[in-house]
Amino acid sequence: MTVHGFESLETEVRHLKTVERPAIIKAISSAREHGDLSENAEYHAAKERQSYIEGRLMELEDKISRAQVIDVTKLSGHDVKFGATVKLVDEDTEEETTYQVVGEFEADVKAGRISITSPLGRALIGKATGDQVEVNTPGGGKSYEILSVNFKG
Repeated sequence: MTVHGFESLETEVRHLKTVERPAIIKAISSAREHGDLSENAEYHAAKERQSYIEGRLMELEDKISRAQVIDVTKLSGHDVKFGATVKLVDEDTEEETTYQVVGEFEADVKAGRISITSPLGRALIGKATGDQVEVNTPGGGKSYEILSVNFKG
């Protein structure tokens, strides 16, 4: 996991503990004051939200405890590996895109971060600038050329 991904997880845990948890406790308390709990939709909704928050906290804390954090700025080389930022050109459309190869928990294609376990991520590993990469996608095969590989945070 990158430093950025690790910090994102820690930020979400802090938010859940300091904002969401206290808010849901107040909501449950307020809903209890409305009387009969068996027919109280507000109470049941608040308890469901509490269950979600506690489950998410357990999941995030587990990821944090098992995380192996890698500072991408200390990496170098010419081959694509974890943490690399890769500029590609689609050989069919000539469209250029840039992706950072990250851990699966921090992947977000819209933000330009692809998982190392994704089909494109796996195809890129070990390749260098100028190499051709073939990727099987649900829409058929895609062909890319690697324009550049660098390591930045």
